[in-house]
Amino acid sequence: MKNANGKFWNARKRLLVALAGVPILAGGWWAFRPEKLFIDKQVSEAAPGSVGGEAEPLYTGKLESREHPTQGRATIYKDGSGKTYLRLTDFTTSNGPDVHVVLARAEEPALSNILAPGELDYVELGSLKGNQGDQNYDVPASTDLEKYQAVAIYCQRFHAIFGATKLEKF
Repeated sequence: MKNANGKFWNARKRLLVALAGVPILAGGWWAFRPEKLFIDKQVSEAAPGSVGGEAEPLYTGKLESREHPTQGRATIYKDGSGKTYLRLTDFTTSNGPDVHVVLARAEEPALSNILAPGELDYVELGSLKGNQGDQNYDVPASTDLEKYQAVAIYCQRFHAIFGATKLEKF
């Protein structure tokens, strides 16, 4: 009887461990998104068409790696209608979960480190559309480009800067 009862408890323990393991594995997958390490998303957006004239480059900079290999050029343009946008060209970085394109203060010491939540003063331009290729992001009209003169590829989930550049007047 003891043997049968012991086997019953061992089977029950294994079932409980398996049932507890499923949400832990699902949570780990959601947090780290390991499949993104192997999947590249290519984007090939044309430069936005301008209204009433050609887009004028205002600022530019070459992206440099921080926590992940990142390269390309970031340029801020103003089109004929007065709309401002950021264009990433020849861009490549690692893929990851919850990666965003942001404008930050150029003097931000945090641009080269892993950050604590709320440590980076930035203007959100949007989620990264792809980890490779040319892409455009609208800059909110209220953005002070004299204050926010750096572009960062920022993983919000892990508070990590994938790559960044300080912008210089064109």
